[in-house]
Amino acid sequence: MVLAYHVIFGAYGFWLPNDPRGSWSEFVASYDLFRFAGAATKTTERHSLAHRPHDRERRQRAKELLKYPAVVFNDDQIASIALGFGEMVEKSKYEVYACAIMPEHVHFVLGRYRYEVETMVRLLKAQASHRMLENGRHPLLQWPEADGSLPTPWAENSWKVFLNTAADIARAVRYVENNPLKEGRAMQVWPFVVPFLGTAKPASARRG
Repeated sequence: MVLAYHVIFGAYGFWLPNDPRGSWSEFVASYDLFRFAGAATKTTERHSLAHRPHDRERRQRAKELLKYPAVVFNDDQIASIALGFGEMVEKSKYEVYACAIMPEHVHFVLGRYRYEVETMVRLLKAQASHRMLENGRHPLLQWPEADGSLPTPWAENSWKVFLNTAADIARAVRYVENNPLKEGRAMQVWPFVVPFLGTAKPASARRG
């Protein structure tokens, strides 16, 4: 039985739909990007592909063909993202066992909920975007759409692993907690994260 999820989602431009290591996408919306790097590299792999060998210089050149600049969150934007996440966690009563907000991607360990994890991620992204906009920190403020709305600063999809045992959850929590350290950043402590004590609260006990 699924008890929790390890979820990773990226900032816009972090993981291209035709990344040679594989992607979560089924199509490439940008013609220039399609012409440069080919079709989407859809994969169903459930482990991280980040360390697969690839041509880093070519990947960087591909990013230059995106419609908007690839998003890299600064520390102020990360602070606003965390506020947005906290607002959604409080509103919906998510159980969050770990969270790492990095400049180009986010890790979560989320307890199972009454609706699908994809919906949880969508709502977390939306509230984080709203909070950045309210704080005047949206990274794509200079690229409004024709109707005045702003492009999303997030990649479209997410990568997830189902965690079926307490040991799985504990291992994922350690991985996420250590993620900032691996990139030379300080360990992150967010008020919306609760300690995993060896058992996951049933989804039926958490009503939004």
